[in-house]
Amino acid sequence: MKRIRLSTLLFRRIHKWVGLVLGLQFLLWALSGSVMALLDKDEVGGHGAAMGHAHPLSAETTLIDPAGIAGLGPVSGVTLRDLAGRPVYELNTPNGIRLADAVDGKAIAIDADTARTVASMMNDAPIRDVRQLAKANLEAREHKGAMWRVDFADAANSSAYVSAETGRFLVMRGDTWRTWDFFWMLHNMDYVNRTSFNHPFIIFVGFGALWLSGTGFYLLFKSFSRADFRWLRRRRARPASA
Repeated sequence: MKRIRLSTLLFRRIHKWVGLVLGLQFLLWALSGSVMALLDKDEVGGHGAAMGHAHPLSAETTLIDPAGIAGLGPVSGVTLRDLAGRPVYELNTPNGIRLADAVDGKAIAIDADTARTVASMMNDAPIRDVRQLAKANLEAREHKGAMWRVDFADAANSSAYVSAETGRFLVMRGDTWRTWDFFWMLHNMDYVNRTSFNHPFIIFVGFGALWLSGTGFYLLFKSFSRADFRWLRRRRARPASA
């Protein structure tokens, strides 16, 4: 059986091929980091603010007692809030959140028109399309449950996401954020969910980069010979000038 010898030549060959494989990822890290740093931070991260378009109740508005709303079963919590310009009760029930009109007690469902109205409070541009999603896509991955996507005909190709359960505005995304998110995917190497930087793939590459740095330093040290330091010995042997 031939014995493998851990020589400098073997380290150099392994270092060369590992460097070839990891070099592409190093290039992607540098490219993606540069692009993310160059993008306007307000256009990237300024689309997720909570909606602050509450409408004050008039003095003539009379609200019903939420305890009198029938057909809900036990309720563990009640919130009075604004929904597209009208007061509603948001009730926590065993079957999830239910909405009821705070004036007449009628149940409220978040349909396309309601989602359109809520989204319009966040963007004045014309609406191009409204469609319902059964679950969050990559753009709204921080949120859960069914939601409405409202697309606007503006320069940023903005899309607003509205919860199909509560009618709350969730987040706004535009082309600048989408560009940032693509390069973020390349940077953290999470090509599926784009959220984690602790997955096994990036850990493996990280240790590979550490090994590449260590072997590179070893090969650099081994590449020196005594001849490289002759100039230093000559300098020390030169007599001091008077």
